[in-house]
This record gives sequence, structure tokens and C-alpha cells, in this order.
Amino acid sequence: MQLSTLLGTQLPLIQAPMAGVQGSALAVAVSNAGGLGSLPAAMLGLEVLQAELTRIQAQTSQPYNVNFFCHTPPPPADDTPWRAALAPYYQEMGLNLASIVPGPGRAPFSAEAAHLLRAFRPPVVSFHFGLPSPALLEVVRSWGAKVLSSATTVEEALWLQAQGVDAIIAQGLEAGGHRGHFLSDDLTQQMGTFALLPQIVRAVGLRGSNLPVIAAGGIADAQGVAAAMALGAAGVQIGTAYLLCPEATTSAMHRAALQSDAAQHTALTNVFTGRPARGILNRVMREQGPISAAAPAFPLATAAMAPLRAAAERQGSGDFSPLWSGQNASGCLALPAAEVTQALAKGF
Repeated sequence: MQLSTLLGTQLPLIQAPMAGVQGSALAVAVSNAGGLGSLPAAMLGLEVLQAELTRIQAQTSQPYNVNFFCHTPPPPADDTPWRAALAPYYQEMGLNLASIVPGPGRAPFSAEAAHLLRAFRPPVVSFHFGLPSPALLEVVRSWGAKVLSSATTVEEALWLQAQGVDAIIAQGLEAGGHRGHFLSDDLTQQMGTFALLPQIVRAVGLRGSNLPVIAAGGIADAQGVAAAMALGAAGVQIGTAYLLCPEATTSAMHRAALQSDAAQHTALTNVFTGRPARGILNRVMREQGPISAAAPAFPLATAAMAPLRAAAERQGSGDFSPLWSGQNASGCLALPAAEVTQALAKGF
């Protein structure tokens, strides 16, 4: 089946869900332009999620996607090493380590969220870090929603295929934001998009399936879209190219970084959340990592970083902010999301 037919869209193009830098406005704009707009829900409480879904349904009659994380929250842990690593910054910024408010930062998909979704019946629901429990998946499938999830290795793709997903997102190492890996934390297993994509396409095909595989990571323009399609992709998922759109909530300092030479140097880092995610290199990434053994497990690292981020941003600094970006920000233009979508569509 063609991806656009599966999703009910004009284009086989998904706007990547990007928690922290977008809300419903970007999703609506992309859906209305013929792609599949996505709402990232991992950082949204139930009341906010309900409000965002209400806005989407009021502003578009086109299909849209709601994305959730499905990690297993870690048990409470001693974060003394992390506090010690960040203590000099707290002193520099005039902050008190005792002011840190513990909190998860990002919540996994829950029964409460599934119950809320049932009232809105989104056509597509996607997941990061594997899949939720079979019981929760049954709730999502009960209204006919298509289920998508990210794979960063061939093994993960085959696992997702065995669970009956409707499409697989092949997330290459170039992609911005959090890695979607879930079967292994070994980063040496991670591949670039154009190495991973054809291997996943071949592997799922050998199991007698025409399961659509969606390319994600490093695709920033129509030429990149065409290259992915030539390697067997059924469609593409694109995030970074939308970060400068007026419909995105990307901060001024993040926008400035994306338009500077700094965007040419990104790295995977765990210092912001405790899990590897790709962003533009900044001070705290250079000095603490990018991968720090002191950072507590995802998503607990967020709590101690949040006061530093807030204080620095008040001074106009992104030294402690997650400046998420893929390795290819060349297609990131300050244009309306509809125009970005139309430009990318020329690659199909």
C-alpha cells in the first residue's frame, strides 16, 4: 500500500514530532498543506493535550499524528554525581542546588492518555522508544488508528514488524532530537539514514511484507527526499527543516543558532535528559560530555539542568539549552510551513 493511501494524506511526508519546539500550529499547517502534521505529546499534561487536540480538530479536516514516548520510567536514583558536576555552574549563575525540583520531564504513554485519545480518534498515533503494552496498543487500534514507530537498527525494525505496526520510521543517526533506540543502548549500532534505510527495506521485505518504511534523518530538501525514495523509502519524516517556520515555537536563540555556522556541528548528548539526543554543540555539551556518565537515567537529568537553562536564557544565552537539530540544517528556512512542505514535495 502507498504510504499516502495508508495515512490518508496527499503526500507521503510526515512532519517529525518535535517536543519543546512546536505545538498544534505546526501540525495543522503541515496537514493542511498535504503532509501529515504531528503533535508531540511526551511533555504535555492531559489538560494541555486535550486543548491541543481540540485546536487541531477545529483547524483541519485532514489526517494528523499524535506522538508519544513509551519508555519505562527509571526508579528513583541518587543524583549526587550529577549535582556535583553541575555545581560550578550553579555557583556561577548564583543558583542554589537545593532549589532543584525533582520531576520526570517526559512521561510515557499511559492508560489515561489512551482514554483521552479515544474521544478524538486521531488517524495516526506514533511512538518513540519502541511500543507501549499490547493492552494500550489495542485501545489505540480500537478506533482504526494507524500505528507507527521508530527503528534505529534492522533488529528493531523486525521487532516492530512482528508487533504488527502499520509503518516503520527508519531513524538514521543524522536525525535531530532523541534517538529512538530501544533494544540496545550501544550507540555503535546506530547507522546513517542512507545505510539503514535499504537494509530495513530489504529485511522487512524478506519476511513477505510490503510494510512501508519511512526515511528520517538528514533529509532537508527535495533532493534528499528523492534520494530516500530511490533507496526504497515509502515516504519521509522531516523535522529540522521546519524549525524556523513561524508556526514552530523554536526560541529566538535556537533560531539564531540554526542560522549560524554553529549548526554545522551537532552531537549526540545525554546531558539534557539522560538519553542520547542530537543537538547543536554548546557550552555544557562541550564541558560535560557530550555523553556524561554522571547524568542520571532518562528523563531524570532534566530536573537539575532546568534551573541553569532558565537562568541562562534570561540572559540571552543558550549555553544550557537543548538546541535540537539534525546534522543537515541547510534546508531550515524561515518560511511558512506550507511553503516548506511544498518545496519538499518536489522530491516525490
